[in-house]
This record gives sequence, C-alpha cells and structure tokens, in this order.
Amino acid sequence: MKRKTIDIITLGCSKNLVDSEHLMRQLEEAGYHVTHDTEKPEGEIAGINTCGFIGDAKEESINMILEFAQAKEEGDLEKLYVMGCLSERYLKELAIEIPQVDKFYGKFNWVELLQDLGKAYHEELHIERTLTTPRHYAYLKISEGCDRKCSYCAIPIITGKHVSRPMEEILDEVRYLVSKGVKEFQVIAQELTYYGVDLYKKQMLPELIERISEVPGVEWIRLHYAYPAHFPMDLFRVMRERPNVCRYMDIALQHISNPMLEKMRRHVTQEETYHLIEQFRKEVPGIHLRTTLMVGHPGETEADFEELKEFLRKARFDRMGAFTYSEEEGTYAAAHYEDEIPQEVKQARLDELMSIQQGISAEQSAAKVGQCLKVIIDRLEGDYYIGRTEFDSPEVDPEVLIEQGKQKLLIGNFYQVEIINSDDFDLFGRVI
Repeated sequence: MKRKTIDIITLGCSKNLVDSEHLMRQLEEAGYHVTHDTEKPEGEIAGINTCGFIGDAKEESINMILEFAQAKEEGDLEKLYVMGCLSERYLKELAIEIPQVDKFYGKFNWVELLQDLGKAYHEELHIERTLTTPRHYAYLKISEGCDRKCSYCAIPIITGKHVSRPMEEILDEVRYLVSKGVKEFQVIAQELTYYGVDLYKKQMLPELIERISEVPGVEWIRLHYAYPAHFPMDLFRVMRERPNVCRYMDIALQHISNPMLEKMRRHVTQEETYHLIEQFRKEVPGIHLRTTLMVGHPGETEADFEELKEFLRKARFDRMGAFTYSEEEGTYAAAHYEDEIPQEVKQARLDELMSIQQGISAEQSAAKVGQCLKVIIDRLEGDYYIGRTEFDSPEVDPEVLIEQGKQKLLIGNFYQVEIINSDDFDLFGRVI
C-alpha cells in the first residue's frame, strides 16, 4: 500500500471519464500521486466513479465496489469512496448495503471528497485535467443533463435538466488542452444539439464548433451523441467548410418503426429520420454516420423489428452499436409498459442486427482499399502501429493497422496512409 496514493477507477461513458480527470488534477494539486483504472488497489485510498445507465452497467459498478470493499476488509486499502451516476441514484440504499464504503457522493458533489480528505478545491484549476487518454486526444464535455424524456432512459432522472457550459469556458479548456499537446477533440454531451438553448435561448452548437475549429492547434473535432429531432441544420455548413471538423456524426436513432418511435417518445418520425440521413449525406459528402439502435422495447412486434432490419440495410450506417431494452425504475416505460418480450428474443434480435451490420461494415471497409487517408497514430501494439482515420472515434470504431517494419512512426502524429487490405472492421495500411 503506497502512502499518499489514490486509485481512481472510472466506469461507464466518456462523460464520467472527464469528471474523473478533473478530480485527478485536483488530487494531484493536493499532493497525492494518482493512478487510474488499476487492476487492484495500489494506494491507501480508492475512488470509484460509477455508471448507472442500464442493468449491465449497474452490475459492473456494484461488482467493482464489492471487489474494492473486500480489499479494504483484507487490509489492502484504508479508505474507499464512491461517486458517479449509480451513487447519485441509489445513494441511501448503497450506504446501507455496502457499509465498507467510507462515503458515497453523487455525480456532481465530488468536490466534497476533497474536503473530506482535508484538502481545498482549487477553483483556478477548474478547466484543468489529468488526461487518462493518450496525450494527443481528449474528450470535451460541453453540457450536462438532458431535457428529453425518452421512455426508456433514466439519464434525466440521474443527471437532471440540460445545463450548457458557457462557450468561453469551453474555449478556455480547449486552449489549455492544446497547450498540453491535445490535437483531437471528441466533443461529447448527453444531447449535443440542445447546446446553448438554456444559456443563449437558441441552439448554438454550430457556432461553438466553428469557434473551436478556429483555435490554433486543433486538428480534428469529432461530434458525439446528437438527437435527430430539431437538428441544427447550420452544422452541415460548418462540417463542410471547416477541414478540421471531421466528417463524422454520432446520432442515436434507436428505431425506425413509427409505432416504436412513438412508444419510445422520440418526437421524430420514420419519414423525418430518413430525410435527415439523406440531408447528412447530401450536405456533407463523405460523412460517416454512427448510430445506436435498441431492440426489445415494450411493444416491439416482429413487424417492427423487420422494419428495423430493413432500415439498417437501406441506411447502411458506417458504424452501428445496438443494445437490448432494460427496464429502468422511474422511467416512463417502467411506469406505463410491461417488459413483456423475453430476454432470449431480445438477444436473438440483437444478434441478428449485429450480423447484418457486420456484413455492411465488411463491404465498407473493403471499399476503402486503394484509398489514401489521413491517419493519427494512437499506439504501438506488437508488430503494428495502431491508428485511426477522421471517420473513427477511439475505443468504439475501426482502426488502421500499419506494420512496423523498419519505419518509426511517432505516437500522436498524422500520416498519409494507403489502405492495402481490410477485414470485417479494421483496415491495413502503409505510410506513403
């Protein structure tokens, strides 16, 4: 057990990761050595930043807390703190069920952790972070919370109403991160397109992205988690005109059947969805679209699912993730619908969707063979440098593998790469 060492463990989404990075910077200022995502406790104190989005994520968070609680009981840890979404939602119950935890904090009051350690929060460092990603890219959170009321989603219950960060504060953080070597920004929010409505009384995402793109040193900007209803169309112009705004959009669509979209309370129709996809591809030539789809929501019939499969075949998304419906207490769906679809049916539908997408992904990867693409190098792994194109976000999207050979590539640098081969998901290339 290392004295003055704190282990921070982050579970869930990249928005949680940003919170952990801010906390880590404050802890380092307070004189601690901080590690991130250790396999087992190294220091005298551990802090777990939990996820509470769906059943699997909650289970992972609980298991991690129990694992560290056991380490504390065995004398490998002196103090254990828990924060984040799961803690925000079930704070009282968790405190009773897992008494080994010294204190539970919600998602937004982790500053108290510093106070409980007898340390001060340094307001002047509020935009500073200790990056846990490779130093050339970072996640940039532009808002908290969500005003949407999708039937299945517990996030508004956990995080509250949408709160945009002031634009100047975001730009200050971008400039700070660029000074630390960051070249690529993954812009994230629970709902990107709503940015600015609360602060400026109108959607301000296009202007924000335009201003970020003007900061010297920003090479790539990639956008995550847009909502299809009331999409800010001026963003198309920004993506088209600004070469450092990646032709990439992560937009969760969830379903295509009108009855399901209505049951999910998505406030968008099948026709509007198809039109939006058409607009993306017309206004931003070469754009790559990532989406998320859900199967097994209460009321989903075989006919609804057939429509979803047909949608996947027609839309031919460049990237697609999918998950099965999980009933979340407090949501509209939990209160008004019966979770009547058996888990094995949900899983079979999920497997079928992923199989369709695998074929589409293989075809789209093969179509890139022979092209020359700008690639950023993330790491060296075995005999290969691993990189990404502008169409690929870290962790979730395909990668470009470049055989090491005699050439030495620099991590975080950009190279022109000829694509010479592909498999179902990844590309293989050589620097030219």
